[in-house]
Amino acid sequence: MNALSAFTFWAQRNRWIWAAIGVLLLWLVLSVVTNRFSLSSLSGIILSASFLTVVGIGQMFVVTTGRGNIDLSVASVITLSAFVALLTIKGQDANLAIGVAAAVLLGLAVGLLNSLLVVGLGIPAIIATLATGYVLATATLLSNKAIPGFAVSPALKSLATGRISGVPIMAIIAILGVMAASFVLRYTVFGQVLSAVGQNRTAARLAAIKNDRVIAAAFIISSVLASLDGLLLGAYIGGAFLEMGQPYLLQSIAAVVLGGTLIFGGSATALGTLFASILLILIVTTMQVIGLPPGAQDIVQGIVVIFVLALAGRQALARRASVDVTDGAAAKTAPGAATPQPK
Repeated sequence: MNALSAFTFWAQRNRWIWAAIGVLLLWLVLSVVTNRFSLSSLSGIILSASFLTVVGIGQMFVVTTGRGNIDLSVASVITLSAFVALLTIKGQDANLAIGVAAAVLLGLAVGLLNSLLVVGLGIPAIIATLATGYVLATATLLSNKAIPGFAVSPALKSLATGRISGVPIMAIIAILGVMAASFVLRYTVFGQVLSAVGQNRTAARLAAIKNDRVIAAAFIISSVLASLDGLLLGAYIGGAFLEMGQPYLLQSIAAVVLGGTLIFGGSATALGTLFASILLILIVTTMQVIGLPPGAQDIVQGIVVIFVLALAGRQALARRASVDVTDGAAAKTAPGAATPQPK
């Protein structure tokens, strides 16, 4: 086996490497073309990518459950959580614990609602979470009318914008989240059964895995992380506004798939989600450097998402076809398998 074949084999098992290579190449291009990109500017990009990484990790758990499941309510959860934080914390550190508890409860409530719709009523996830998002948008409008001001807790502000030895605290939080998610996926029972459910629900059920509980847990994780992300994002920008979570809708899906998580479920990589989040922020930065208008930037991001999803879909179909061929061959050669009889 030559070096190229060995790398290709290794990359198939570590799909995050492609997003990492994309980050390196795009960063080198920007550094050469603009002559103004430095470690400090990279630190700012990583800070922005940290917020995307947090919500992306939650989206990753949902996508891993398979059957094309995605959570379209994350954007509304982020926005509503920022408003709830302003209403409960009221700019005072003494109320910070109440605000965090409110954010967690919001995430739990939305996650349970999504689970009820998807698991309990059998509604496709893309429709159920979209409907949930509309309900949350209405709640956000009501919160916007009731909000007294935009005072942010100093402690929360420091957490969202502060640095330790030049490293953004949010980046540290995102990296810790990636490490925790990687540990869960690889070394815990939940991570193993999550992959099993995403690969084949029928086989998982026959193995005594409670599919519904696993899927419900994934939606709850997604909503809680999105809510906490909204809490921190509101502190970072110094307030809240309608549609503030909207950019994270498509970007969270793109970060998950571009990072190497299979769109049809069964295999996930939290590290890839981190690198893909940085890559997506770099793409946005590139468009801003070029001077593309906001509308054109949305078009480019949409094209990137479509391309990534199409590529991931082709890879998943090829993988399924390979598995079907292997299973068919095994069935034909199995002892006791039926053989055609001459007529």
